[in-house]
Amino acid sequence: MASKRLFWGIVELIEASINSGDYPAGSRLPPERELASRFNVSRPTIREAIIALEVRGRVEVKTSSGVYVLASSNSAQSLQKINAFEVTQARALVEGEVAALAAAFITEQELQELGQTLVDMEEGKSIEAADKTFHRIIANATRNEAMKNLVYSLWDLRASSIEVIKDYDSVCSKDNKKTIAEHRAIYNALKLGNANKARTAMHEHFDRLINTLFDAEEARALEEIKKRSSEKRDLYSIKR
Repeated sequence: MASKRLFWGIVELIEASINSGDYPAGSRLPPERELASRFNVSRPTIREAIIALEVRGRVEVKTSSGVYVLASSNSAQSLQKINAFEVTQARALVEGEVAALAAAFITEQELQELGQTLVDMEEGKSIEAADKTFHRIIANATRNEAMKNLVYSLWDLRASSIEVIKDYDSVCSKDNKKTIAEHRAIYNALKLGNANKARTAMHEHFDRLINTLFDAEEARALEEIKKRSSEKRDLYSIKR
């Protein structure tokens, strides 16, 4: 969690330099080693930041040449406006139908692989990776390349902005038992080949996630109100 916050901080700094004109479109960013020294972080952290900038459409990595700044585009700006609620709603709608379609085509081998992700999550092994694998297996089971690309793209949107990644970080580490139970309900529906149950189970999974995001947002808003109230109390206190 801390490493994610660290590399997103580097993304913000590099992006600010791009926006201010320090690195105009077409220019090459300094080498990885120089950036690591400048920001006092490890080279792997710089690599993660560059990958995030590439996903956001701010830079292009050219093998054996370097990292080049791209001209800002409307698509890059629109990515930054997408919030976690929109991503989750889109995933719910798309992956609900993906699960329904997968129910007709999923193989025994894929069901075994799905089952293994449940075991990994129960044992606390790379929970985030197991979660991603679970949804990708279901997408692959549709035998529909467009569906697969949609699911993969929506996963990429989770890393499209600092705000989205922070929101997901604040909720995805909670209620792991509920996540496992929801995944198991989806798995059972797929094993039965029941499209309606698979769709419903997937919708219920994302519905809880959306509600958890709202709970986290309300908690942050309440904390901000308390902070401002405390500041005002200190300002007007006679004992100050």
